[in-house]
Amino acid sequence: MIRFPLLFLDLSFLTYVLQLYLWQMLENSISELRKTITELEKKLSGVEDEGNEWKTRYEMQVELNRQLQRQISILKDKVELIRGNPTDKLAIVRIFDQMPVDSLKEVLEQLKEEKKSLQNQLKDYELRLEQEAKAYHKANDERRMYLSEILQTSAMLKTVERQKTDALTSKEEKHTLRGRCSVPQRLKMVNPQIKKTAGVMQLPKLKP
Repeated sequence: MIRFPLLFLDLSFLTYVLQLYLWQMLENSISELRKTITELEKKLSGVEDEGNEWKTRYEMQVELNRQLQRQISILKDKVELIRGNPTDKLAIVRIFDQMPVDSLKEVLEQLKEEKKSLQNQLKDYELRLEQEAKAYHKANDERRMYLSEILQTSAMLKTVERQKTDALTSKEEKHTLRGRCSVPQRLKMVNPQIKKTAGVMQLPKLKP
């Protein structure tokens, strides 16, 4: 008895198994890509929230710096006004002349402290503004990076889904073609009405 190889006998079955395996691989790839997109969108949402917080703080800091600059400008204007108006100078001189020495020292110390406080406040605001500007730009760069990754992953997902659709179409076409080329079942069956071999005749019985 001749034994045919298993591959020869079950070629169509093996083709089906291979298509099923490739189909499962595409399904897994699509699932992983969708998970990746979901994770990236969550990260993007977190970065955007953080970016909005830093943006708000940055804008508040800018406004504080503007207010401080206005205060400094007002003080400078007052100093220039006093310098340019002799009447005011004389009035201030008379006021100072009438003040005790201890009071003058206190006023001088207060002015020094106020000047020092304004200078330190300005430096602190400038440093905070620089730090928050860096943090804001960093968050914005991360947001752009996540957006880029989401776009790339979405493009990959579309490619895999298209491959899945093409594989399904090819599978249906092969199934249809195999159905057209197969031998009809009725041609394979022997007619059950034919029970005897054709051409066999019975001889008449001999008379005794």
